[in-house]
Amino acid sequence: METTSIADDGPDGPTTHDLPRLARSALGGKPAWSQQSEDLNVNLISCLAGQGIGSHVNDEVDVLLVGIDGDGAVALDDEWHALSPGRVVIVPKGTRRATRCDGDHFAYLTCHRRRSGLWPMPRPAGGNESVSPHGGQP
Repeated sequence: METTSIADDGPDGPTTHDLPRLARSALGGKPAWSQQSEDLNVNLISCLAGQGIGSHVNDEVDVLLVGIDGDGAVALDDEWHALSPGRVVIVPKGTRRATRCDGDHFAYLTCHRRRSGLWPMPRPAGGNESVSPHGGQP
């Protein structure tokens, strides 16, 4: 995974990133790329067929999801919506969400105000919920 911070930008200013290329080179690694500042957290999530992020609720911040590459969908309170490249959805805090890859690959960007890290919690009995989505990343 390529992880950078605002401080990692070059001496001439911010560095640009080719998100579809980064997603394809990650081969389903989640997250494929991440960047954070004192105020902002951005993650590029890359999924292969059969992968996604399980259902979970974020009660702290609204999250912007941006389709980057491939075919996939996001569930908002259990209603699925296509998230194709160039499409965006804002997920209000408190909304149950999940994502899935609907083709051979899918990549999307998450962007939100930086917050404290997630703490692992016990998995609910009989549930299929992911407890710490994005490998500890919000």
